[in-house]
Parts: sequence; C-alpha cells; structure tokens
Amino acid sequence: MRRYLSAVLLCCLLAGAAAAGPNEPLRVAVASNFLPVARALAERFEQAQGQQVVLVPGATGRLYAQIRHGAPFDVFLAADRERPERLEREGLAVKDTRQTYAVGRLVLWSPDPQRIGDPQQTLSRADFHRLAIANPRLAPYGRAAQQTLQRLGLWQALSRKLVRGENIAQAFHFVRSGNAELGFIAAAQWQALDAARKGSAWQVPQTLHEPIEQQLVLLRDRPSARAFLEWLRMPEARELIRAGGYEVPTDG
Repeated sequence: MRRYLSAVLLCCLLAGAAAAGPNEPLRVAVASNFLPVARALAERFEQAQGQQVVLVPGATGRLYAQIRHGAPFDVFLAADRERPERLEREGLAVKDTRQTYAVGRLVLWSPDPQRIGDPQQTLSRADFHRLAIANPRLAPYGRAAQQTLQRLGLWQALSRKLVRGENIAQAFHFVRSGNAELGFIAAAQWQALDAARKGSAWQVPQTLHEPIEQQLVLLRDRPSARAFLEWLRMPEARELIRAGGYEVPTDG
C-alpha cells in the first residue's frame, strides 16, 4: 500500500514538474563520491519525465560554501549530515526536506594485491611513501579516514606521509595514478573497479569512525526538485544506490 501511495505521489509531482517548465534544468550539487550513482539516477529520472538534470560534483564542504554564496542549486546531495543541517539552521534550505539517502563505507585500498594484508600492520610499518586521504576539513570521507587513524593511534605517526585530495575523487585518483601507494577511498569507488585493478583492500569497521550518513536537502521549492526527492525513495532508485556500493535507510 505504501509503495502504491508513493507511486501516486510521484506521478503527481512529475505532472507538476512538467507544468512548471521542463526546459529549465534541475541543478543538483552532488558529493564527489556519489557522482557515478547520481548519474545513473539522473538518467532514469530524465527518462521518466523528460526533466533535464545537471549534476555539479565537488567536495561537500566546497559545495556548502558555494550554496552559502548563492550558487543556484535546487538540490544538495551531501556526503554528510552536518552541512544539510547547517543549511537548514541558516534558513538556506526548504523546511522539512532533509533526509538520509545513503550510508557510505570507507575502504583502505592499494592497487598492489600484496600491499594490504593485516591492515593495522600495513599502516604501522609505514613502508610506503604516500597515503592518500580526502581533506578532512572539506570531505566527510576524509574526516572518517582521520578518525580511523586517530583511533588506531597512527594519525601523528603518518601525518608526514599523507597526501590530501580536495575530495574523495581526488584521493582515489592519487592512488589509481600511482602518486600514492595506498589510500582511504569510498567503498563504492573500490567496488566499481574491474577485478584486475581491485588490488588489496580493507573495509574499515564502522566502529573506527562516525557513520558516513549522507543526507540531502531541497534548496529551491520547485515541483521538479520535489519529484526528484520522491524518486530517490522509490524501490528502483534505492536498488541503484545499493548496487553502487551504499547502504540505504531501512525506513524507506
């Protein structure tokens, strides 16, 4: 019954979005780690109702700053809950639209299949030149990486070996390109690699860092934006999110 009602609501929202003018693109600011999944979601949404979706990726902290300075986004898909909460408190988000759309996982990855055996020994030995992380000040995955190293008692010892990307996509690039032997990346990024490039990896226990609860918020109250939010709660969208390497909220 609930799915039926959601489907009816989505149809109503889509009709409203079309009436509002489908030629105006829906602008979605999206955290870099979620971009591949967001592309798939946007494509399906466009097919469903002809509404163009423009995705603008970046570090969550950087996107938040752009929104505060008036960037014309309709929806913000953040990689944490902190920035959507701030926007809500600051009156820059539509009231009662903040929701969790995905829960991320952190992975320590090296393209070298032999590099990561016992992960704590690998990090403690520090027989590598560079360890990539996203900037903890800007990116939630970077903050989770910092918390992990702190709880392992290795943050200070490894600080000189850290290379910081502005976002998790850049941290991933550092490792993939060989500029760092290993790095903390999003589980979704590792999952998307073909088998020959998966190397060695360690899925970081969630007890070592705060949950990477990814929340969204509506920034402009457009029918097409509300339709997009409702679409993200539909079974098809939730399955795409799971397939992309994320957990989804259990309450639907």
